[in-house]
Amino acid sequence: MANVFNDDRVYFPEDPEMKLLGNREKLAQWRHRMCGPAFIRIGRRIAYHGADLNAWLAARRTDPNNEAA
Repeated sequence: MANVFNDDRVYFPEDPEMKLLGNREKLAQWRHRMCGPAFIRIGRRIAYHGADLNAWLAARRTDPNNEAA
């Protein structure tokens, strides 16, 4: 699977690229429920490492041609 995010970059919820995952409120809900991508807390700021975002997306990939019977 091709990387959607740059593995070496740190993304913040307000970055335009993060809109692919949802709005800031959705990201905050996921953090609260501990069900979204891994995040980094820098004081009061939240950041996401690009490699973690790509891994999270890859784990949710569904292939309709590979059915589990």
